[in-house]
Amino acid sequence: MGMDLSFWRYRENTAHDDAAVYQTACCDGDVMEELETLPVDDILKKVAASFSDWTIQDGGRDFEKEGYGAFQIFTTPQMVRFDCYRMQGADLNALMDILIDFGCPLYDPQISTRFDDWTDR
Repeated sequence: MGMDLSFWRYRENTAHDDAAVYQTACCDGDVMEELETLPVDDILKKVAASFSDWTIQDGGRDFEKEGYGAFQIFTTPQMVRFDCYRMQGADLNALMDILIDFGCPLYDPQISTRFDDWTDR
């Protein structure tokens, strides 16, 4: 079974419409005025370093490890989405922790919830 984990940061003083951002930025890949630009290269480097014992392909966008599952990374300048397959909870949490370090809370489209209580909103 697959799931996706999506991350972005809102600009200050903008309305938050998580479902619209998910559809527009994370699914369609469109740039949105409400979102900040992310340091995508730094994020990808941190993911690669954290999962360095996994098989990494497609320029650091596809990760797989036997018995641990796989994930693919889709990015735009404003968001990062991980498409995860058969992954263990600890590895999913590691991905979330990396993006939290960059100030990006998780949006879980499976339950239409963004876990951003720790941000200033």
